[in-house]
Amino acid sequence: MRLGRRAFVRGSLLVASGALMGAAASRIPHLVGVDTPALGGGYAAAADVPDAVHNPSTTVTYYVQTDQPVVAFTFDDGPGPKWTPMVLDTLERSQVPATFFMVGRNVAKHRALVRDRLARHEVGNHSWSHPDFATLDLPHVRDELQRADDIIELTTGRRPTLLRPPFGHLGGSTVLAADSLGHKLVLWSFQMNERRYGHDPEGQVRDIVENVRPGDIVLAHDVGPNRRLVALRRLGEMFDGLRARGFRFVTVSELMAMSGRTVSSA
Repeated sequence: MRLGRRAFVRGSLLVASGALMGAAASRIPHLVGVDTPALGGGYAAAADVPDAVHNPSTTVTYYVQTDQPVVAFTFDDGPGPKWTPMVLDTLERSQVPATFFMVGRNVAKHRALVRDRLARHEVGNHSWSHPDFATLDLPHVRDELQRADDIIELTTGRRPTLLRPPFGHLGGSTVLAADSLGHKLVLWSFQMNERRYGHDPEGQVRDIVENVRPGDIVLAHDVGPNRRLVALRRLGEMFDGLRARGFRFVTVSELMAMSGRTVSSA
């Protein structure tokens, strides 16, 4: 499912202050799980802690504006024993780098699944226990992020610099916590649609191959209900189809570094 048409900054939104996200939340209450969130109160209000960050600089990226034929595949919620190894095997066969947004408690349970298998890939923080950050205050969000950072670093040797909040839900506390811990926020612009294509795996492949555009961040999952398999079993075909269209595959950080670049005519 694609987000709205690419206008204004499309991919990288500079969050100038925590209050900015609080103001945005008041216009989109369905994202924060309350009916009337306010700047001065309510769930995850940024203005509750105006002095939490003095030099805010975190970004929210869901797409990168470029005409270079590049795409970043991302996988959320793992690692898990059922499908993470299959996904890693497919990525290895296809020589495709990806970004894994991992849940800390899953890393703690299944460290052996990813140890020594992520060299070509990027790792990101997807919280410790996958709660809805839009309903948590700043201390709770920070705790979720720090615990996940710690176990991911212990397992992979790399401390995450990217954060994808569970469900893609943003609140002021999420922005402040991410900024204070040095994380950039990452959402997505295209995703697998396993419900729509549950009985049409070829349709899921076509949807990705035909509709992905330069600069997209694609969301998939390597943990979850069995419907995920309609996409995961066909990843190789998606990669082949996109390569046939001239696409290259990059991590999210590599994609973000390309923001605004155009293909040289020389």
